[in-house]
Amino acid sequence: MASVWSYEGKRVLVTGGGGAGMGAAAVRDLVELGAEVHVLDLKEPPVDVASFHTVDLRDPTAMAEAVSSLGGPIHGLFNCAGLPGPPFSGVDTMLVNFVAARHVTGLVAPLMPSGSAVVTISSAGAFGWENTMEQVAELIATPGYAEAKAWCEEHPKQVGEGYLFSKQAIIVWTLHAALDLAPKGIRVNSTAPGPTATPMMPSFENAMGKDFMDKFPKPLWGRNSTPEEQGHVVVFLNSDAANYVTGANLYADGGFSAGMLTSRLDFSVLMGETPAG
Repeated sequence: MASVWSYEGKRVLVTGGGGAGMGAAAVRDLVELGAEVHVLDLKEPPVDVASFHTVDLRDPTAMAEAVSSLGGPIHGLFNCAGLPGPPFSGVDTMLVNFVAARHVTGLVAPLMPSGSAVVTISSAGAFGWENTMEQVAELIATPGYAEAKAWCEEHPKQVGEGYLFSKQAIIVWTLHAALDLAPKGIRVNSTAPGPTATPMMPSFENAMGKDFMDKFPKPLWGRNSTPEEQGHVVVFLNSDAANYVTGANLYADGGFSAGMLTSRLDFSVLMGETPAG
């Protein structure tokens, strides 16, 4: 009997699997676990894979051509690509983080047999996404890539810098996609990482201030997570070990969400105040 953790005999596609971030960490895990790995990114993956396609995720035609060239079956889709917001525009951030993930999922789903799975990386920063479901629903209701792009261009106030809204959109869309694809036996989940030591961290430090990011609450271990720790989570969710998990947003944030839900996090240090007690 094959291990539920094994990817032997499985073909998987990883968007954002190049460079040195969470997607690249997932690629390393997947290769080690026996998967046939295909990568879409602008950067080359960290290890040898079955195929690498140089694709800008703001180009829907390039994505469609890459997926068509792969053919089926595809047993696992990992939407790991992401932009941090500034210095990128809000629209570009929305396109890469959310619109492309939804688009690629739509392209790949017809190639996925029953028992396949999709996972998309959101963020613990999207905490409170439930309060944005109405405005996110308008974006999710757009029928395709072009319409979603137009919606983002026409709603600059809602989009803002792009990062927060895109991550909230991922979670809400995941709920809907999980139900839409359940009859085909395809699972759909998302993850919500806390601050992680990826190549995007300097962009967050520039935007929020390094001191703010250093002092950001990290209940478990008191440090940022590593790309590998986040890569393990997405690989788990698309494995047979998570066979009955769908429509879930898994917080991999070292206890940040727990602190928010219980109001036990002390944010005074972020405001330059003396901590309580």
